[in-house]
Amino acid sequence: MPTSSGEVHPGDPAALVASTREAYAAEFGREAEVVGHAPGRVNLIGEHTDYNGGLCLPVALPHRTYAAAGARDDGIVRVASRQREDRWEGALDDVAPGSVDGWAAYAVGVLWALREAGHDVTGADLLVDSTVPVGAGLSSSAAIECAVAMAVTGLAGEAVDEDLLRALVPVCIRAETEIAGAPTGGLDQTVSLLARPGAALLIDFTSGSSRQVPLGSDAPEVLVMDTGVAHELTDGGYGARRADCEAAAKILGVPSLRAAGLADLDRLDDKRLVRRVRHVVTEIHRVHDTIGAIEEDDWHEVGRLFVESHRSLRDDYEVSCPELDLAVSTAVDHGALGARMTGGGFGGSAIALVEPGNRERVAAAVAEAFTAAGYRPPTTLIAVASGPAARD
Repeated sequence: MPTSSGEVHPGDPAALVASTREAYAAEFGREAEVVGHAPGRVNLIGEHTDYNGGLCLPVALPHRTYAAAGARDDGIVRVASRQREDRWEGALDDVAPGSVDGWAAYAVGVLWALREAGHDVTGADLLVDSTVPVGAGLSSSAAIECAVAMAVTGLAGEAVDEDLLRALVPVCIRAETEIAGAPTGGLDQTVSLLARPGAALLIDFTSGSSRQVPLGSDAPEVLVMDTGVAHELTDGGYGARRADCEAAAKILGVPSLRAAGLADLDRLDDKRLVRRVRHVVTEIHRVHDTIGAIEEDDWHEVGRLFVESHRSLRDDYEVSCPELDLAVSTAVDHGALGARMTGGGFGGSAIALVEPGNRERVAAAVAEAFTAAGYRPPTTLIAVASGPAARD
């Protein structure tokens, strides 16, 4: 929950594991066998490039989702949440694309996808709790999926190692795309499972490779500003942008827009597709440039690239909104090194690079600007680059 200052803290992990276990016992009348937990994420740069075979540079948040689990041998799945009053219950054999609606699909879909991938899943009782803000574009859905995946594989006795974490990435992607019906590109699940503290994760969605990019001890803070405008991957806007990119790639005769260049824009007659391709091509270049700037400890250049990315998302990809634009411009006007919207867009969050000691000033200025515009002031959090999914 936000504090009186509007900042959302991640909470103490050990205390949250304990409270999730207590809530599980109250809900299901027995002790949980395992608690899996996984982080939300914020993408530093590389937006809408994942499903185009491009590059992304996310970090895992200290804010996590916790999933307490106990095995069942009757094929029944029961899922409850400390953030919701409704509970889902059904037979795992009956789960299929289109069979589960709402938030529970992200949890139930993981059991279905695990079984599809050959894991030993017979049913489970699950209870989830989370400090990842919902609807903020910070991947609360992938955090649920990855936390549940850790818990359920724990019930099956599977040890946590690099091989398991990598194997769970496609499992969680299938849960979201096929059961929850959200056309994710895989960025969220990848960083939630493979992140490391103190580093961003460079993900190449053509090769499937990833590597850690240390941020260094002198990195500025990343202030996340949740506009409060609900962000949903299943509301159509995200899918429409993805369809535009697939249409453009087909016209250009390339497997994905990763293989396109700015010279290819002259081959497109549809001005909307021109804008979409221009964003993807230039955004991939910005990821390269951002990594170079981070490695040179040139955070002013990183900030400039943030601003350039936001303009591209606003004007070419058309996924921003007035609240995001106001948060970005106000943060920059009040001393942030740079700012941009992050996530799928159409609401959600913006991020700002702020030097130590300037966080409160920037956050207060953005809150004041929102109030003056008639908007509810955003909640904020600090994106400390954190570790991957785990279990207790």
